[in-house]
Amino acid sequence: MLMPTFKCLIIEDEPIAARVLGRFIEPLEQLELVATCHHALAGLDVLQKHPIDLLFLDIKMPQLSGIELLRILKKVPKVIITTAYADYALEGYELNIVDYLLKPIAEARFMKAVSKALQQIPLPVTPTFDYTTPYIYLKADKKMVQVFLQDILYLESMGNYVKVYTTDKMIVTYQTLQFFENHLPVESFLRIHRSYLVSVNKIEAYSAAFVELPAQLKLPIGQNYKSGVIQFLAKEA
Repeated sequence: MLMPTFKCLIIEDEPIAARVLGRFIEPLEQLELVATCHHALAGLDVLQKHPIDLLFLDIKMPQLSGIELLRILKKVPKVIITTAYADYALEGYELNIVDYLLKPIAEARFMKAVSKALQQIPLPVTPTFDYTTPYIYLKADKKMVQVFLQDILYLESMGNYVKVYTTDKMIVTYQTLQFFENHLPVESFLRIHRSYLVSVNKIEAYSAAFVELPAQLKLPIGQNYKSGVIQFLAKEA
C-alpha cells in the first residue's frame, strides 16, 4: 500500500525559522513542501493556486498577520502555528488550529505536532486498481468513474492533475502521471514524454519524433525517453 503524500506550505517571515521548518520537513516522506513564503500575502497567493493540506503559519507578520490570513480564507487547511509568543496559543485553539510551536522550534516537538496533524487530514482518494478486472475507477467530479483499460488512448500530465483520454471522453483526476506509470500494466502503457503516458495497443504508427494514435493524433516523444520508447516498440513489432 502506498503511503499518502500531503502537500504543505510554510508562511514564516523569520528566515532562520523558515529554514529550520524546511529542514525538518525534507526527510518526511509523507510531506511535500510546495513553497516557503516570507509574508502572508505571498502565502495567500499560493493557497489560492495550489491545494494545501497542512500549513505552517507564523502569526506576527507585516501587512497581514497569520490570524488575519486564516479569517479571510474560504478553505482552511490544517494549521500548525509557529510563534515566539505563547499568549497567541489560546487564540489559535479558538480558530481550531491543530497545534502550535514555540520558537525556537525543537525537532521532537515539531514531529509531535505533525503526527497530530496527519491524523486529522483525510486520506486522499486514489484510483482503484484491480488487475483481475479490465477496468479502473478514477475520482472525478466528486464521484468514482469506471474506465476500461482497453478504452484509454493516453494520459496527459497537468501538474497535480492528469487528463485521461479515452475513445469517447476525457476525465480529469487529481493524481500524478508518475502514479499511473507505476500502477498501470507496464506491458500495456508506455511513458513517451514527461507529459504523456500512452496505451501501447492504440499506437498505429511511430517515428523517432512522435507516436500516432487513432484519428491521426500525434504525440511527441521526449528526448530523454526516445531510446527506451524506440527499443520497446521495436520489440513489439
